[in-house]
Amino acid sequence: MMEIDNETTAVIDLAAIDQLVTHHLDFLGIHPDVRGGITFIDPERMSTLHEDWMQEPGPTDVLSFPIDQITLPKAGSISESGFLGDIVICPDFLPPQMREAGRTLQQECEYLVTHGILHLLGLDHQEVEEHTEMFALTDTLLRDWHSQ
Repeated sequence: MMEIDNETTAVIDLAAIDQLVTHHLDFLGIHPDVRGGITFIDPERMSTLHEDWMQEPGPTDVLSFPIDQITLPKAGSISESGFLGDIVICPDFLPPQMREAGRTLQQECEYLVTHGILHLLGLDHQEVEEHTEMFALTDTLLRDWHSQ
């Protein structure tokens, strides 16, 4: 179960985010008892986390903090249970990338939650091959989510 909180004034459909997370974790074969959190935070708090954990100044869109290093299971199997980790998203940081991608705030949050979940599961996008795999899986998850 992922706890989802909005500590901002941004209007985000948290029930839809919860359904999205449930869909993604089920689609990926993640144990149904996995726990974690998603919190929408203000730019000041995001700046602090970004500087403390990534040594980079200012806010960013999303940060993921994996805990139990649960990874994607092999096809047809289910991951271990445990604490997946936390995702923080800064809605105030999103308007420029929303415009560029042609997404609403809700759609951008769904995209970033998806991206954050994949980071919690050990995927990254530093290398070209990793980037291709991670973003293809992001697209697959969102396409399947929207087809329901």
